[in-house]
Amino acid sequence: MTRSYRCSTASEVRDEPLIGTASTVTRFLLLEDPGPWGVDALADSRLPLRVRRELAARARRHRVRVLLIRRYGRSARSRAHCFAVSADPGGPWAETAELHRVEEVLDLDLAVLRAGRSLGLAPHPEPLLLVCTQGRHDPCCAERGRPLARALSRSHPDQTWECSHVGGDRFAGNLVVLPEGLYFGRVDAQSGPRIAQAYAAGRLDLDHLRGRVSQSFAVQAAEWHLRTRLSLVGLADVRLLESRTQAGHSSEATFAADGATWRVRVRSGRNPAEHLTCHSTLPSPAPSHDLLDITALEGRRPPDT
Repeated sequence: MTRSYRCSTASEVRDEPLIGTASTVTRFLLLEDPGPWGVDALADSRLPLRVRRELAARARRHRVRVLLIRRYGRSARSRAHCFAVSADPGGPWAETAELHRVEEVLDLDLAVLRAGRSLGLAPHPEPLLLVCTQGRHDPCCAERGRPLARALSRSHPDQTWECSHVGGDRFAGNLVVLPEGLYFGRVDAQSGPRIAQAYAAGRLDLDHLRGRVSQSFAVQAAEWHLRTRLSLVGLADVRLLESRTQAGHSSEATFAADGATWRVRVRSGRNPAEHLTCHSTLPSPAPSHDLLDITALEGRRPPDT
């Protein structure tokens, strides 16, 4: 690709849907590091070599996503914040500690975190607003993420962190809300504070929602279609009861919402191949999730589209 190509602009031009694109990882370890961050944030960071290698190996083994975080402005501190996060839908939680030495992060048992159990750190009741700004990984993340991080650091200074790669560069600016595990895409300096304020009031911005990490891509799309059809934006308005994948690349999810039980079916496929990142050398097909039908199993009939 040419140096002027921007994957986020191309994604907007082809009107690529955001729905069903949130990473499906439910355990996170956030480690404060002011940077700079290279293409692979952890491996290319200036953290001690032993920390980089052991933390990466343990994270792969226990399926924990390690994200480097920093405050907007990259200010260095004598102690580093660390957060352990479980985004289980039944009870998401976050814990935190300040490390006197960054090597202390290796004292945390990621096997315990993988099991969804407390690491014994201090509970962190406030949401974490993470904005991907890792420009060395993809230019769009910095060009669109930095203005978003600046705006959120002003409106929600205690909750906002810049972070390393979260997936979906072409949807920059990307905003992740933990511990709920919500991904929002194409967020800018104007919409970011509004999304954060709505979340604090218990509401979701469906125009920017990519999905929630505790669900498969197809179920993320199914929930979005149901919420849109019923005009339900409350965080607790829709509850997943069960889901299954059927033959023919279709998935079925059952939700409790609006005093009824609903079945939503979507068909997953592939869009035409495109360059999905700024640095991609070959086009790749992105997944698609098309609504088949919404059926009321108990309660009232769904409204017309």
